[in-house]
Amino acid sequence: MAVQGTTLRDVEASSNTASSPFFVWREFVWGAVAGAFGEGMMHPVDTIKTRIQSQAIISGSQFQNQKNILQMVRALWVADGLKGFYRGITPGITGSLATGATYFGIIESTKKWIEESHPGLSGHLAHFIAGAAGDTLGSFVYVPCEVIKQRMQVQGTITSWSSVSMKDSISFKPGMQMYGYYTGIFQAGCSIWKEQGLKGLYAGYWSTLARDVPFAGLMVMSYEALKDVREYGKQRWIPNPKYHVNSSLEGLLLGGLAGGFSAYLTTPLDVIKTRLQVQGSTARYNGWFDAIRTVWMTEGIKGMFRGSVPRIAWYIPASALTFMAVEFLRDHFNDGQNNDNSQKVANLSIDKNGSYLQKVV
Repeated sequence: MAVQGTTLRDVEASSNTASSPFFVWREFVWGAVAGAFGEGMMHPVDTIKTRIQSQAIISGSQFQNQKNILQMVRALWVADGLKGFYRGITPGITGSLATGATYFGIIESTKKWIEESHPGLSGHLAHFIAGAAGDTLGSFVYVPCEVIKQRMQVQGTITSWSSVSMKDSISFKPGMQMYGYYTGIFQAGCSIWKEQGLKGLYAGYWSTLARDVPFAGLMVMSYEALKDVREYGKQRWIPNPKYHVNSSLEGLLLGGLAGGFSAYLTTPLDVIKTRLQVQGSTARYNGWFDAIRTVWMTEGIKGMFRGSVPRIAWYIPASALTFMAVEFLRDHFNDGQNNDNSQKVANLSIDKNGSYLQKVV
């Protein structure tokens, strides 16, 4: 007696459903480690992206004189050296720890809950909802860290910021600086709290959700869709039960593709978020809709997609490294889970039509 149509991913899914709560908690840990790893590796690229997107705030209304990627890299290197590229890395990693933990931890538990309690929402829609839910919960820690990180990235070193902050181009009120120089994550947090309160730490919160909820949902959905395509291709052209794709390599390649695709589509939302978080108390934009209208009217479609290249250049390797790290940690530290899956995979065979058969023993 045999059950037809049971794929390897079906076995993994059923095994995950029956797994213990401890496995879900491991997802929080693996996600935190992977998120911090990806952010740490790619932080210099994020610094360039942030500076390119915030030029309208820092350099006034001279949009035609704004720097491209190579010019920005050169200018940052001349002004601040290597240290300037890593300004804000501590709040960046802190935010990524929280986001990565909730992202992957909530994804697993939400997918299980949706598939078990609402079978009609299973599949790609369940993946989208799970990704959006995970990122939304992480935003409570991520947004304050993102505000601090981006302001520190814009400032560079104290020497370069002191020379820039006295220019009339960013002093929207005569004799008033944009904000004081931040020496570290705690000093920055206390300074923003003192000057603007909770509102300052959560500046651009809704614009962050408007960017990250669709981004997170798209990335998880794209990643799972690419895994489905890979599985279909394997069954269609390589129906060999001994053939195995390394999960870490799969995470590296598919995670990079999913991250780059999602990053490009959500670039306009990222531009608005960056502008709102960088502007400080000397507000140039009066809210999210005003920022969209102003950027569109003054800079057009080019302004809405400003920084898209470094954003994609950041998310492709960052997402690739993050998914690779998660898959690696799952394989090497979920010992009981892997052993259980190995026994089930051992009971799989292929029929003449290339579909999986599970032997009942």
